[in-house]
Amino acid sequence: MNVAKEEIVKTEELETRYERYKGILKDLTIMSDVFMRNVFKKRECTEYVLQVIMDKKDLKVIDQVLQKDYKNLQGRSAVLDCIARDSDGKQMDVEIQQDNEGASPKRARYHSGLMDMNTLNPGQDFDELPESYVIFITRDDVLGYGLPIYHIDRKIEEVSENFKDEAHIIYVNSKKQEDTELGRLMHDLHCKNAEDMHSKILADRVYELKETQKGVEIMCREMEQIYSEGIESGELKKAKASALSMAADGMKVDKIAHYLNVSVQMVQKWIGESMRVTK
Repeated sequence: MNVAKEEIVKTEELETRYERYKGILKDLTIMSDVFMRNVFKKRECTEYVLQVIMDKKDLKVIDQVLQKDYKNLQGRSAVLDCIARDSDGKQMDVEIQQDNEGASPKRARYHSGLMDMNTLNPGQDFDELPESYVIFITRDDVLGYGLPIYHIDRKIEEVSENFKDEAHIIYVNSKKQEDTELGRLMHDLHCKNAEDMHSKILADRVYELKETQKGVEIMCREMEQIYSEGIESGELKKAKASALSMAADGMKVDKIAHYLNVSVQMVQKWIGESMRVTK
């Protein structure tokens, strides 16, 4: 197949995928990770969600980061959905969780720790840590008490007083869609259509992403990136398997790298990981 024909085939494949993405987009809600990320890119949406959950009408988000990989140099890192900072300096990690396994109490504890570890600069005093909130909005009632929202804080058991470390965890049960501001917000998070939503702020953003040409193009590009990353990940897995097989046959690292079109460092890393697993 010549270059021109290859380009035509690739273009046709891309157009086919985009049509499929448009069909997927119609069914996405803010509870869907990729859609939530793009809704929250409009800071007013993040702000409104936090105003309702924190029960603070004047809360102002002055900074936010979406889908940031928070590093833990000695252990497991994690990609946090949305880290927001308000005008009072409070830090809030907002997590949308479709699966109960992704919203366990120990995961909430870990997220809180990751925020702290990535906040202070060298030389800063621990007292400079900002007040923090890890907020899990869950599909199901993960804690199981039938409540719409749960506030978790450390306490000094012997005197029943708050520990005052200013680290808080909040679980919001999105199944509770009562006729309250919080309940209406939970309803909106599950809506596929902007016209069915209570909040104008969220509805306008959902309409923009689903019903305007610009918004649909943004979402299609997002889904294409996810598709491409999946392909790349799959190709790397195949390359790793081939590299380990070649190494087992005694082929030198530089030749393996040449044949697989990857770096020597990558091949060395794969072999090193394999040796650690087999020990």
